[in-house]
Amino acid sequence: MSETAPVACAAALSTTRDAEDAIAEVSAEVLNELGAAPDLALLFVSPHHLARFQSAVEQTNRELNAKHLLACSAESIVGTGTEVEQQPAIALWGAVIPETKIVPMHLSYEQTIDGGSIQGWPDDLPDQWPDTSLLLVLADPFSFPADSLLGRINEDQPGAVIVGGNASAAHAAGSNRLAGAGSVWNHGAVAVHLRGGLRVRTVVSQGCRPIGNPFVITRAHGNVIQELGGRPAFERLKEVYDSLANRERRMLQQGLHLGRVVNEYQDRFEQGDFLVRNVIGLDESTGFIAVGDSIRVGQTVQFHVRDAETADADLRQLLARDAQNNPPPAGALLFTCNGRGSRLFTEPNHDATAVAHAYSTDLPVAGFFAAGEIGPVGGKNFLHGFTASIAFFERTLSHASRSAAT
Repeated sequence: MSETAPVACAAALSTTRDAEDAIAEVSAEVLNELGAAPDLALLFVSPHHLARFQSAVEQTNRELNAKHLLACSAESIVGTGTEVEQQPAIALWGAVIPETKIVPMHLSYEQTIDGGSIQGWPDDLPDQWPDTSLLLVLADPFSFPADSLLGRINEDQPGAVIVGGNASAAHAAGSNRLAGAGSVWNHGAVAVHLRGGLRVRTVVSQGCRPIGNPFVITRAHGNVIQELGGRPAFERLKEVYDSLANRERRMLQQGLHLGRVVNEYQDRFEQGDFLVRNVIGLDESTGFIAVGDSIRVGQTVQFHVRDAETADADLRQLLARDAQNNPPPAGALLFTCNGRGSRLFTEPNHDATAVAHAYSTDLPVAGFFAAGEIGPVGGKNFLHGFTASIAFFERTLSHASRSAAT
């Protein structure tokens, strides 16, 4: 089955200023490349076309005739090895995915007496998601807390893979646009759940590297670390700082991060074993360090640094490892942080070029610069910042595809 019905992907990018012409261009290119209407399509639209977003979605539906379409607005667009930053652009990605059931949904977050609740789950989702299933999510960061969604799925569906990002075209609630489940929205999240024949692997590059030694949190409250290894957290940081070379000291001064180990049962921890979060406050008088995440006593953490060179090396290393251990994919979706691109790297098209060089310059890739990227680290799904989260769609189908898709 996997030899006779492979997964096929196609991607197209247009920088034409007229939205109607741009949609016609990318739709024709994707259809020509696939030779058939896609089972799944994703459309990414820059703010310059925001006023025409609904008509762009409707035109794409007419011309592409995809079975399922997701779309969102974003400040910068990725397509075909190119990153178009803060200029008019539309990217379209399509895939023919045999033996795979695709379930669309629009999710919303509602505050109740018992706390927050995510609404909109379709009735035809299985109680237990198959191991090969994937949830693709595009969310509005002003109205939908992606962290709540990820926390629930991590608990209810262990091992589930979730990839996507937050729309980034607007700076106020109600101004982003999403499309999915047959409608256009200015709130919530749109998603598709895929199960059956599809096999997806992920690369999540957090762009950081650890410095110093790991420590166990011995005293903490909320997001504040009070003690590391039985001593004030700031003292431990100073120990690390004093052990560094001058270049690393400058990197620490420019941007300090903390990584917490995702899987505590490992014998040793390396780059990629940590969920990296920003250090948002230091208090030398108390010795406390505040981080952008909730932490608890007993967790293992290590200080991290990030700069363009480190981010470049991390992404290329992860891609090289993936390319060495896996066959070339049929296509990929790239969700990169809006703090990357030319804001971080000196050369243009950095992340898109790195993906192309690792596999093939004509690999069908599309995506956008997100206001928060979704991807798995250590077998759990998280919302990241300054990260490149990539989903690679494999060409061959799972042998269990027919039973899982039903």
